[in-house]
Amino acid sequence: MENLLLNSVEKNLSQFMFTNAIFLCQRLLAQFPSEVNLQLLARCYLSNSQAYSAYYILKGSKMPQSRYLFAFSCFKLDLLGEAETALLPSKEYIEEVPGGAAGHYLLGLIYRYAGRKNSSIQQFRMALSLDPLCWEAYGELCSLGAAEEASTVFSNVSSHCLQKTCVAQKVSFSEGAIIDQLTDSDKASKDARLWQTEDAPGESQQDLKIKQFGPDIPPDTYRQLNNSSHTNVWDLKTPSPVLSQVLDAPPPLLYKNMRRPAVEGLMSVHGESRRKYVSEEMSAEVAEESGRRRSARIAARKKIPISQSFGKDSQWLHLSPSESNYVPSLSSMIGKCKIQSSKEATTSDQSISDRGSCVNDDEYSNPNGSSADRFSLVSGISEVLNLLKILGDGHRHLLMYNCQEALLVYQKLSQKQYNTHWVLMQVGKAYFELQDYFNADSVFTLVHQHCSLYRPASISMLLFCFSDFLSLVLKHLKEEMRLGYLAQELISVDRLSPETWCAVGNCYSLRKDHETALKMFQRAIQLNERFTYAHTLCGHEFAALEEFEYAERCYRRALSIDTRHYNAWYGLGMTYLHLEKYEFAQNQFQMALQINPRSSVIMCYSGIALHESKRNDEALKMMEKAIIADTKNPLPKYYKANILANLGDYHKAKKVLEELKDCAPQESSVHALLGKIYKQLKLYDKAVLHFGTALDLNPSPSDAAKIKAYMERLIVPDELETEENL
Repeated sequence: MENLLLNSVEKNLSQFMFTNAIFLCQRLLAQFPSEVNLQLLARCYLSNSQAYSAYYILKGSKMPQSRYLFAFSCFKLDLLGEAETALLPSKEYIEEVPGGAAGHYLLGLIYRYAGRKNSSIQQFRMALSLDPLCWEAYGELCSLGAAEEASTVFSNVSSHCLQKTCVAQKVSFSEGAIIDQLTDSDKASKDARLWQTEDAPGESQQDLKIKQFGPDIPPDTYRQLNNSSHTNVWDLKTPSPVLSQVLDAPPPLLYKNMRRPAVEGLMSVHGESRRKYVSEEMSAEVAEESGRRRSARIAARKKIPISQSFGKDSQWLHLSPSESNYVPSLSSMIGKCKIQSSKEATTSDQSISDRGSCVNDDEYSNPNGSSADRFSLVSGISEVLNLLKILGDGHRHLLMYNCQEALLVYQKLSQKQYNTHWVLMQVGKAYFELQDYFNADSVFTLVHQHCSLYRPASISMLLFCFSDFLSLVLKHLKEEMRLGYLAQELISVDRLSPETWCAVGNCYSLRKDHETALKMFQRAIQLNERFTYAHTLCGHEFAALEEFEYAERCYRRALSIDTRHYNAWYGLGMTYLHLEKYEFAQNQFQMALQINPRSSVIMCYSGIALHESKRNDEALKMMEKAIIADTKNPLPKYYKANILANLGDYHKAKKVLEELKDCAPQESSVHALLGKIYKQLKLYDKAVLHFGTALDLNPSPSDAAKIKAYMERLIVPDELETEENL
């Protein structure tokens, strides 16, 4: 009954029938109360997003796996203190952090959300040292700006660690499967025989024993089996190497046949059965070869091919120099491993029949397998680590905002890996940070098409990709219709996703409906209070409504969640710039530049703050850096010309603006500034021409009024103009 319920619960979990799994697991726990079954029920609750239920049933549990599940439940409920207490060693349980790499990763997340950056970095590094394939830990280190180079993290040390882990898991799985299957087979056979004979009259208990188990069973066997029939399957007296992984693997199946199942590697565990098998083969060989002379039999045995006689080292004898340096793919090596295993099995059977009692038991008990298995394992690990090195380098460069380097790294990937959703999203983000919105739009559109083809498996990727970036790209490109269509599509996919409401808010923000956009972003925050970008977008909308106090609060809240969110530092700087707190603004812009040192926009506004603080030389140097960082950005060139004009250097300012006019001919502010400079140079005809061009380009009403005022005062002497301004 217990095994049947266990199998059903695991099957329901794998098929996402969570409520049915909860119902069956409750029946299981009521009939067979144990902490392991309690853990299974907690897994069911967590899978069904009922963290509170898992929290209450696991509270006070002492087993390591129970502590890990309890800590995970606390983390979901935002009970960071209790989660940390459950994971850390204490007087009650002095073991290490439960869950291994996953436990350290969870503890790192807890420390990060609690604002303990150094402790979180330590835990993420510990998780990577225990499991080099814990990619999320490396991603968190990249987000915190503390990641080492990928070639250092995924190095030979990681390869040796993975080899040890894979070998240990292989031995643990094979030995645990043998023990479990033998125990369950014996129990099933015993139950079947009891069912057949329990009502047979006139038979004694000893007769029943002999009938059920045969005359060769030792006297104490029946007592042991009888005791085991009332024992929980997880409390076997035989130590099993897989008990620590019991929650991750489904329980063994019941075998209803009367014979024991044929298990690979059975000989290596049970020496008696193996020797019996060898003796049977020898007896068959003797009966077959009794009619031949001894010399003929020896000659027949000497005709073994060299590829079989050399055993596990023979494969290296037939490799050409080119093949010896070739590292095959993981899938091809798996196929080769299967073929090689079948060949070795045939060879070993022939060797057993030929050598008889001289067979060495160590060949079957070797946990590392043959050299082909070892080569397959090493080559597979090497391929995986090489792939992670490329992905890790690209991801680290991207989160350090070295976007050009990230794009170059991702180009090293194969076509299959490059065209995956995750890599394409990273490429799109890189173009977005470079302010290359057209290329970013092309990449994200390609991802959108892929997600539309595989919608059931890609909803989360669709939301993640478009909420943060595609909606912002469309907003910058002023694609109002496409942005509205995207918002409607996301609502149809998942109305309860915070990313959806951010996309809707960006749509309203593009329409200059800032109040409605603010409501959408606040809705996103209600769905996920830790969604950093939603707080930043709220700050932008408050700033657009000139409610700078509320905007500052939103930016501060975003920074409390993620201190490396440079957009919030930039928003704070812009807020202080509008409030004419130029020193404060300069400090915020410097914080943003420490995180993203290649942002031309942040450099430009930092230069403006320096100029308003009367630090003109530093402001000009900052504008030069901004121009070098992005030659396509017209903003730093315009403000450089503005600073030069305010300093009275009209000829240099005119030269900069003439170059800018060719790059951005439709900017009314450029022509308006050129008109002011030509007025100061007393070139009134050119001044009137540029003022008229600026008015034709539909400037804002306030700018249009200023341009008309300049045109009216073209022939007024500078002294009178100064008096009028006073």
